[in-house]
Amino acid sequence: MSAFNGLETHDHVRIWDGVTVQAVEGERTTLAFVDLEPRSTVPEHRHDNEQLGILIRGAMRFRVADETRDLVPGDTWRILSNVPHEVTAGPEGAFAVECFTPARSDWAGLERLAGRPAPKLT
Repeated sequence: MSAFNGLETHDHVRIWDGVTVQAVEGERTTLAFVDLEPRSTVPEHRHDNEQLGILIRGAMRFRVADETRDLVPGDTWRILSNVPHEVTAGPEGAFAVECFTPARSDWAGLERLAGRPAPKLT
């Protein structure tokens, strides 16, 4: 297996309605390219994985524990293990890049949406 690949080679994985990821998997880390449709919601949840992210495009309202922020491109977040959080995308949707440690092995059994185009990164 090559150490290099294009994003278009990674299937979209449906995480929630209106929320998909393309994941680059390491042994201990997952790098996720997250696409949120307009006004889609990531319901409150928590997981063992630490999560770091940056908003690339669009807007979202993000709650981590008891702190809520309206985010714009360039804003970042840090979620420690098992801290509750939720997200609502803005009216034009959102695109973010996130890193999870340990790797998101729980995504392995989720629905794959092959054939969808990779997001434009420029």
